[in-house]
Amino acid sequence: MTEKKDLAEKEKNKSDEHRISDQELARKEKLERLVSEGIDLFPHKVEKSHSVFEVVSNFASLSKEALEEKKIEVAVPGRILSIRRMGRATFFHISDGQDKIQAYLREDLAGKKNYKLFSLFDIGDVILVEGPLFKTKTGELTVQVQTFTFLAKSLHPLPEKWHGLQDIELRYRKRYLDLIMNPEVGEIFRMRCSLISEIRKFFDQRGYIEVETPMMQPIPGGALARPFKTYHHALGIDLYLRIAPELYLKRLTVGGFEKVYEINRNFRNEGISSEHNPEFTMLEFYQAYSDYHDLMELTEELVNSLCRTLLGKEEAIFGGEAISFKKPWKRIKFQEALIQYSGLAPSRFDDQKGIMEIASNLIPEKKAVTYGKALDIIFDKHVKPNLIQPTFVINPPKIVSPLAKASPENPDEAERFELVIGGMEIANAFSELTDPEEQWARFEEQAVERKKGVEEAHWIDKDYVNALEYGLPPTAGEGIGVDRLVMIFANKKSIREVILFPLLRPKE
Repeated sequence: MTEKKDLAEKEKNKSDEHRISDQELARKEKLERLVSEGIDLFPHKVEKSHSVFEVVSNFASLSKEALEEKKIEVAVPGRILSIRRMGRATFFHISDGQDKIQAYLREDLAGKKNYKLFSLFDIGDVILVEGPLFKTKTGELTVQVQTFTFLAKSLHPLPEKWHGLQDIELRYRKRYLDLIMNPEVGEIFRMRCSLISEIRKFFDQRGYIEVETPMMQPIPGGALARPFKTYHHALGIDLYLRIAPELYLKRLTVGGFEKVYEINRNFRNEGISSEHNPEFTMLEFYQAYSDYHDLMELTEELVNSLCRTLLGKEEAIFGGEAISFKKPWKRIKFQEALIQYSGLAPSRFDDQKGIMEIASNLIPEKKAVTYGKALDIIFDKHVKPNLIQPTFVINPPKIVSPLAKASPENPDEAERFELVIGGMEIANAFSELTDPEEQWARFEEQAVERKKGVEEAHWIDKDYVNALEYGLPPTAGEGIGVDRLVMIFANKKSIREVILFPLLRPKE
């Protein structure tokens, strides 16, 4: 009683902001009692035989008789999710985040002292249980606890399963609680890990070399986007978090890396939405002696393979729609798509001022400064939402593709495609511009746009042009948004559901 009074007195002296609840006070009291019992509150190591998932996977299918015959002993750690005390016996469940298993503790087997010690454990605590496996009358796989070891104390009660963790923002801010309370969330990120692993296998098997290029760059390039800016004090220079690895990967192709890829982060200082996070994961790859037609076929093969490996079929459900990844996928020209889905007449494309006015009305808060940007805005608003099945939108205007080759059939169009699935852009690729003089001219055009106030316009990169002057062979390159690909396969409409720690505005 004295210890409890001392704790209560300490809490009285705290401000309301930092005062803990009665449940938290009780847990702290139990923690001090564990200390008095000689329990190590922060053990350094534990010897386990299996994880909970392994126990369930390996032994749940065995019959009651088979378990009795085999006498399988396990030492398995987990977090306590429920406790049902019944006098001198207690049932409880522990979980490793992937699966859960029941444990059965009896006073006559564990001993009075240990059984009393277990009364100091709460839902949320982490323990190791040791003993043989058996099945109850209802057929539930259970550990007959002979000994247990304290591993960690949860000083806060876990949210109530059905009502305590429904706040979406709280789930993102406290992902650790989300993972504890919602095992299906962990499955999303295990799928994500498997997807990235399979991507690596796919490219490694085809002779690609995985590389790492700078995350901080003196000149942000490779995409039309606003960068994050920082300052390096030792060198006395401004640096930018990369918006894309493109120009560095193509330098490697100049240097003789015929097939190269990178899976890493890009950073773009732009808006946040269900499809956009300022920090995101991209797969980017380049293949010499190829063009964008080759990459369309490779992309079909890659995504189809991922779908079959992850989901066991060639179809995924996304937003209530069944999306088929069977090859070949639809191809449609950029201008044809705009005509079909936005209602623009073919003659309107020559009216650049009119196109810009249409786009400005679609996004009044952000004026469409350029004709190319206006086309992109109309495309995003009218075309993308209608493209649910995998669709390659090919040959957009050269004006919106400063790093792509012009089409030989129509010099005003670029040899480029965007892959749209489920109404989202998943990939962007093109036949790379290899003419250094043409590239310099395109950079100068972009510099003019920057002077007009277009922050997303491409910067001039003299060294990249110099690299082209050493000879870049015919090359095709592509970037695929890994986060959005996971969204499709996990059937999640928000990118925050597939990023472990999405960027959020601080609460204070």
